[in-house]
Amino acid sequence: MQKSFLLVFILSGLLYINNLSAQDSTSTIQLIDSLPSTVVQEVQNIEIANLSIVHAGDDVVFNSVGANGKVEINVNGEAQEFLFEDGYANTGWDVDEGGGLKYVSYQLDKEKQHALYHVSKTDGVHRIKSIPLWLSIIPPLLAIFLALIFKEVNVSLFMGIWSGAFIAGGLRLDGIYYILKSFFNVVEKYIISALSDGGHLSVIIFSLLIGGMVAIISKNGGMAGVVKSLSRYARSPVSSQFITWVLGIAIFFDDYANTLIVGNTMRPVTDKFKISREKLAYIVDSTAAPVAAVAFITTWIGAELGYIDDGLALLELDTGMTPYAVFLASLKYSFYPILTLIFILFVIFTKRDFGGMYNAEMRARTTGRVSPAMTESEDEPDMEDLSPVKNAPLKWYNAVLPVMTVIFMTIFGLVDTGMQSVFGSLADAGIAVNNSYGEIWSNMHLLENTNSGFFSKLGTLIGSSDSYVALLWASTSGLVVAIALTIGSRIMNLFDTMHWMVTGIKTMLPAIIILTLAWALAITTKELHTADFLSSALQDTINPYVFPMIIFVLAAFTAFSTGSSWSTMAILYPIAIPTSYAISQANGLDPAITMELMLNVIATVLGASVLGDHCSPISDTTILSSLATDCNHLDHVRTQMPYALLVGSVSLICVGLSTFLGGGILISLVLALISVGFFYFFLKTMGKPVPE
Repeated sequence: MQKSFLLVFILSGLLYINNLSAQDSTSTIQLIDSLPSTVVQEVQNIEIANLSIVHAGDDVVFNSVGANGKVEINVNGEAQEFLFEDGYANTGWDVDEGGGLKYVSYQLDKEKQHALYHVSKTDGVHRIKSIPLWLSIIPPLLAIFLALIFKEVNVSLFMGIWSGAFIAGGLRLDGIYYILKSFFNVVEKYIISALSDGGHLSVIIFSLLIGGMVAIISKNGGMAGVVKSLSRYARSPVSSQFITWVLGIAIFFDDYANTLIVGNTMRPVTDKFKISREKLAYIVDSTAAPVAAVAFITTWIGAELGYIDDGLALLELDTGMTPYAVFLASLKYSFYPILTLIFILFVIFTKRDFGGMYNAEMRARTTGRVSPAMTESEDEPDMEDLSPVKNAPLKWYNAVLPVMTVIFMTIFGLVDTGMQSVFGSLADAGIAVNNSYGEIWSNMHLLENTNSGFFSKLGTLIGSSDSYVALLWASTSGLVVAIALTIGSRIMNLFDTMHWMVTGIKTMLPAIIILTLAWALAITTKELHTADFLSSALQDTINPYVFPMIIFVLAAFTAFSTGSSWSTMAILYPIAIPTSYAISQANGLDPAITMELMLNVIATVLGASVLGDHCSPISDTTILSSLATDCNHLDHVRTQMPYALLVGSVSLICVGLSTFLGGGILISLVLALISVGFFYFFLKTMGKPVPE
């Protein structure tokens, strides 16, 4: 009954929003017969104010009272020049009945003004609806809110996407057709768009193939052999958790591969020692993204270097450093990823937990139920019975060889695709070289922003690689090796091997559904310019020393709302880097401090994005961690969030103090050591001991 009231409340809220928006947009809906015929003799660039959208006859026009001249206006991210005559300028938009969103931004007194409109045309009459930008945060927040209330992710994500489709459709409640249209757009437009993205499809196929490989190496006894071998070292809950942490650090090159491999490999080991699935999911999730974010050779590095390069390019400043060198220099301010990895060790070795994690651990140790479900039927439908087939030899290498193939082929794929990309860049630059690794590596320094140093070349190489191709090569190769070992050793015949491969693929479908819905929700937040709304709140920031802390909060909240640390970095780097520099210059700071503040901001965007990712129930890596560890997804989020927020709060303070105290690696090291001492004190005083 309470949940029914909640849905009624949500629908009532949408009705209220529609009426409120209609009131807000009344002033922009004006009728004029035609455009003025006045011709501007000398066209000059001018500045406008109070821009609105109206319609004149069959045209949609901009209106700014008294404006005459050329004005640059950004429409949906594209800069265009419009000629104003007596306050009006034709937009040139061809509008149909379905209409579309128009995100309009322009400069006024050195500040960015922006607005969102939905423009459509029915029976020759234009409908121009002003959509307040604050509505853009409703879809992700609604999805998160409903997930926490109903404890069901799929429906919650669908409702979030539907609310976004309704807002993007112009908040139309003037007919059942438009409500149904927004409902069907969830699948027709947003889910199809999510599945049409090449990168998304690569992640899906990679996950499916890894699922098939894991099923085969489980049925052929390889996984049981690994457990048997690890049992020599994993002799207690502490040592088994520590091995999980070590594996999470060792598979540093990709967070997806890390999550799926470590989660599936260590689950039987931790189950043996009655470690809760929530704890296993936390260790897996909180080692995967942090280590991938700060390691030197990862599938993240290309995107990170690209974002940093784009942000630095906006400064038109010669730092004398390549993007890779800037990334390395910023690592001393990567407090959250590094402190998270350290905090996990303290949790493991102090044998103390708090909050929901303590309750989960006590349940597992005292009752033996590693999963929160009272019975198997209450648990989420997930993994099939993947125990070894009868008479299967428990040989560890039947699992390790496929996994090592995945690791090797990922690195090889990064190197090979990077070499081919660099070869193309050299050819475009008119530099003739043979298409061989040695030749390409030797001449790589001739490219712009690359010097002859090893790490500079390595940064260029990995930054130029195609991580999605590398992951596809890796998962395909790992699956083929697993099949060959199984059939070659006559553990299973071809028919049975293929059967269990398909079974393993099916076990990944729940995560794929959630991933697809999360990506579709991210498309709505992009379409509604959620990040632009959040970042606009910072445009009046003045104090340069406070700026990194504000960026930290903004990046964390953006990643939490969108479920993607990558999209958060893509959005905030072009904003945060030049803004940090401009604020520092405006306050007359020393160039050295200005540079340290900028490095701090670069690392902060990265670290806080990972924090938001860890706290978000719609994050792809969080979803994959739940699946790989066979943990209820919302239980994983609920138990991980207090730990992530504790480390995040300490990291926020370190971010603020580091450059305020002068910056540099020594200051950062001292702050990190103080943070480590605080973690120990906190766990000893606030944490509760978990029995062996």
